Amino acid sequence: MPPGGGGPMKDCEYSQISTHSSSPMESPHKKKKIAARRKWEVFPGRNKFFCNGRIMMARQTGVFYLTLVLILVTSGLFFAFDCPYLAVKITPAIPVVGGILFFFVMGTLLRTSFSDPGVLPRATPDEAADLERQIDIANGTSSGGYRPPPRTKEVIINGQTVKLKYCFTCKIFRPPRASHCSLCDNCVERFDHHCPWVGNCVGKRNYRFFYMFILSLSFLTVFIFAFVITHVILRSQQAGFLNALKDSPASVLEAVVCFFSVWSIVGLSGFHTYLISSNQTTNEDIKGSWSNKRGKENYNPYSYGNIFTNCCVALCGPISPSLIDRRGYIQPDTPQPAAPSNGMAAYGATQSQSDMAAATPLLQSEPSLTSDELHLPGKPGLGTPCASLTLGPPTPPSSMPNLAAEAALTDILPLKDEHVAHQFLTPDEAPSPPTMLAGSPLAHSRTMHVLGLASQDSLHEDSVRGLVKLSSV
Repeated sequence: MPPGGGGPMKDCEYSQISTHSSSPMESPHKKKKIAARRKWEVFPGRNKFFCNGRIMMARQTGVFYLTLVLILVTSGLFFAFDCPYLAVKITPAIPVVGGILFFFVMGTLLRTSFSDPGVLPRATPDEAADLERQIDIANGTSSGGYRPPPRTKEVIINGQTVKLKYCFTCKIFRPPRASHCSLCDNCVERFDHHCPWVGNCVGKRNYRFFYMFILSLSFLTVFIFAFVITHVILRSQQAGFLNALKDSPASVLEAVVCFFSVWSIVGLSGFHTYLISSNQTTNEDIKGSWSNKRGKENYNPYSYGNIFTNCCVALCGPISPSLIDRRGYIQPDTPQPAAPSNGMAAYGATQSQSDMAAATPLLQSEPSLTSDELHLPGKPGLGTPCASLTLGPPTPPSSMPNLAAEAALTDILPLKDEHVAHQFLTPDEAPSPPTMLAGSPLAHSRTMHVLGLASQDSLHEDSVRGLVKLSSV
């Protein structure tokens, strides 16, 4: 070997491996990153979502904004024009009590309007097809275009027969007391009614907050109306009635709004108090589904027979979790990896390889080359994979001059029929010239290394030349 022949081998450096590098030895699976979408973005019902799905409302929210304006304006005028006078003339507790009622009303209103009322998830296409097939078999109909009459199932609840109706929109049998809201286009569990004043359906998950809203709003309306009249009377005693109205015109507006609102709000509160005490919904009461008398055939099977128990169940029971998981992520389809175009298995750092200490991969590749296939003098291109070298015991470079070329190649290169596996050689076992290890930063580490694009070409050429020289000695 001429002096300086090992120069390029001496200067070659190993760069840290990267499973995403563009080396010709590698054919990594490239997966497209799909932005994760939440379920509320593809929700089939007619609803509006805000704050990344945290707020759920009906699509028609104009009347809800009117409710907000009436409450805010009336309460604001009361605190700005009436409370200062009343706090001085009567007691400072009046604005405190009014403030507590106001914040309770606003809290329950927003909780009712911004929450899931108990929407039932729709059936998936597979579930709907399976359910349709079961219905057709049960009704004895064929799979043609004939649709059977309205489908029902019967269940027994506390001795009463309850029919479960099939929803052709959601493709499910609705649970007991559930109904489909035509405005929101959803099946709602324990559906009470759709209330445009709160901008949402009223169902199982927000009914208690709706009841507390209308009840507290009744108290706030009566409270404001009563103390506005008191304010006007006290001022009229000092300066006359007309002068009192001129001094506080806001009180007139408050009195008019409260006068026309208090009757409907108080009446609605009383009606829902009756429904809670008998454990009914507005939908059931309007349809006349149940009777409160035990002797009748259509006795309410959901009533506990006690007013106090019915109220506790409706107002103090646990709130069921939402069934639609509107903020959950949609699971994307798993992409299928494409087959490598060059017939080579994709190269990647497996867990077992990354955990091997003090190991250096040496030109790994699946196909192996024999002495007949090796182009000794030629220079391979960048697209040509390097040969997998499975070496035996180290061969001294110059101590055995009588070895033939064929024997040396047989010892160094594997045969075609042998099973080739990836071999990892430590620096002590590598059969390289003495000058190679002197300049190479081979050391014990947990990080695998591979040659760069330019270094691989040079090292491959020098490795082949070194093997030829070793075999010709």
